[in-house]
Amino acid sequence: MGIQTHFNNFHEKIKLGREDDVYKAARKRDDSITTDVKTAFREAEYPVVTDFIQGSLKTHTGIKPVNGDYDIDRALVIEHGSAPQNPVAPKKTALEVLEKRGFKNARIKKPCVTADYSSENLHIDFIIYKRNGDQHYLAVGKKTSDENNREWSPCDPLGLIDWINDDSDYGDDAEHKRGQFQRLVRYIKRWRDVQFSDSVARKVFSIGLTVMVKEKFKSSFSTESARQDLIALHNTAAAIFRGGYFIEEEKDRFRVRVDLPTEPYRDIFDGSSLDTGTQLYNKQSRLVDKLSEAINQTDERKQCEILNSLFGDDFSVPEPPKGTSKASRATYTAPGFVRNSQGA
Repeated sequence: MGIQTHFNNFHEKIKLGREDDVYKAARKRDDSITTDVKTAFREAEYPVVTDFIQGSLKTHTGIKPVNGDYDIDRALVIEHGSAPQNPVAPKKTALEVLEKRGFKNARIKKPCVTADYSSENLHIDFIIYKRNGDQHYLAVGKKTSDENNREWSPCDPLGLIDWINDDSDYGDDAEHKRGQFQRLVRYIKRWRDVQFSDSVARKVFSIGLTVMVKEKFKSSFSTESARQDLIALHNTAAAIFRGGYFIEEEKDRFRVRVDLPTEPYRDIFDGSSLDTGTQLYNKQSRLVDKLSEAINQTDERKQCEILNSLFGDDFSVPEPPKGTSKASRATYTAPGFVRNSQGA
């Protein structure tokens, strides 16, 4: 069958697009809530002039959630002339709508308004911008932030999306390389979800992983242009590991730094702990080693066992051939890797 066939099957299991049937309920709820928020903004005299989806659904790198909770990142844009001086004001308006609609844990975070709709496994973030010409400004501030801790911060959300989607450096094979890049991002995000505890996985931000994969992407295809995702993933993961993202601040203790490639060019992991950085460093090292082991393994089932330990049970291990001993069969059908929060 070949290991690429197993990667293809794995990708089909984990990929998520906005138009997918499994996303239908979340999409319907998002459209309904967005309409209500727009109405509230219009009544508050700062009407929404445009809105757009941010995040993985816009960059074609979405994955089905391990825990069943679907994420939506919805940007709302108001004009500079009608925007209130206080950037928290429209965030409070959005919060009121979410609370009235029955969302739980609705709250204002520094960069967005966030809430969970538990009955439909939906997590939604509203990111609010004002626009002056082509320049966007992010509404930054928490619910109780004073004037020294809130601002309309210059940013470039559309430029970031364009940067991730750009394939101008991929040459004549742009379509194939772009597809492989998108698959690699999905693999890395599923690896994150399986290998880290929930509390730590939330701090290993998807945008940080995406930027690292984009900056260090190493495509791999055979001479017949056939996909070689295992080799591409190994080479990209190795380039990330040695790419200068991990800074040793104490002996064997690391901080991770990944800068946004567009305005405001901030560190995506700013404020991240040494514990998070060290776990990511150690697990990234193990990822590279295990991918290398899989490449050097000549037995296809054993390759799949290694990859199953990295990516979980959606990366299936084929059944052993008939006549295999019970002991060997037990090895082939062993359960997938169990999440843990250890550093290695």
